[in-house]
Amino acid sequence: MAEQVTIFFYGLFMDPEALEAKGLRPREVRQAYVERFTLRLGKRAALAASRGGRVYGTIMRLTHAEIDHLYSDPSVAAYRPEPVLAQLADGSGELALCFNLPTPPDEASSNPEYATALQAVARKMGLPEAYVAGIAP
Repeated sequence: MAEQVTIFFYGLFMDPEALEAKGLRPREVRQAYVERFTLRLGKRAALAASRGGRVYGTIMRLTHAEIDHLYSDPSVAAYRPEPVLAQLADGSGELALCFNLPTPPDEASSNPEYATALQAVARKMGLPEAYVAGIAP
């Protein structure tokens, strides 16, 4: 079996069914969050450093080939992998890759359509309602 990598997703890719529709096979999907980041929305989601921030999403395992396939799409080709420590509900942490833009959208950026879709996915994945409500359309 090909080597698998743990990935932290915080945008629409956090939905394993969306990835399965792209021909991927996400494994070991779990809720998680990363600290010291805030969510920014432009054309898509991105993370920005934020001392007191917290961003929720999911971690899952994908193969290198699946990751390459996913990030070969032109809409996400600018995203680059960074290591993060994903915190899990049981209090443990797991190292994961997190794909992010080198320069996140500024705070004034918005994308109401994407925000609405992200809220729906976040609710589907069972993320905390206070966090979901903060994803302003």
